[in-house]
Amino acid sequence: MSGRRSMPTRSETERALCRGAIYQTVSVGFYRPSAKLVERFASAIELAALKMAAAQLAADGAAELTGAVDALAGARTALELGALDAQYGRMFGHTARALVPPYETEYQLDAPFLQPQQLADIAGFYRAFGLRLGPSVRERVDHISCECEFLSFLCRKQAFALIHDDQAMLAATRSGQRQFLRDHLGRFALAFGTRVQREDCGGFYGALAGLLLSHLRSECAAAEVAVGPELLELRSAQEEPLPIACGNGCELLTAAEGEGEGERERKWE
Repeated sequence: MSGRRSMPTRSETERALCRGAIYQTVSVGFYRPSAKLVERFASAIELAALKMAAAQLAADGAAELTGAVDALAGARTALELGALDAQYGRMFGHTARALVPPYETEYQLDAPFLQPQQLADIAGFYRAFGLRLGPSVRERVDHISCECEFLSFLCRKQAFALIHDDQAMLAATRSGQRQFLRDHLGRFALAFGTRVQREDCGGFYGALAGLLLSHLRSECAAAEVAVGPELLELRSAQEEPLPIACGNGCELLTAAEGEGEGERERKWE
């Protein structure tokens, strides 16, 4: 790297970390319930950190986030693992054809071979940044939790690049976030979140969906990416579903063995 560039302002780095924290909260919340999840969302420290992140982003224009966090704080007061697990099963089920599918490629992808192509593209994004699904996670790469965790990782990587004045990494992480929003999370998450809110109005998952939607709109606006529609038809049930099984890990993505600086492996527009 030739020459030193001006160091980023503190707010630039903090914003990237706060954005990553919101994505991580959504990722953890939409994964299968566990005692650890309930403990996390019941923690006053975790809630305070989430409120601070939302306030920081609201000061930069994401005004809806603070209200969404307040709604989630209200919904978390009655969290109980058994009831939460039952609600998760009712809504998201144990197969791809759930009441509210948490998988991107279940939404309006009826062209032949398009679902495998999309799954391969998502996995390609992960590999490009040296990531793969964790060994204990037997889940599809297009799960809402996996996609949100990936963007959380890119936000943290962006903050690292800002701190260390790594312009190549910074450009790659920014471009990667924009493309992933455009091609994947931004395409279906509004339809997913709208379905969740309809099925769990006033509940924990409905409030979590509100946080996802507020954050998604802000992220897409900042990246100048069109957010997807509120209504997307589900993929035809006549197609043979891909096998899935739920894991029990909290870290969905992990470093891929043998992968180097993945940004060089994929061409970012």
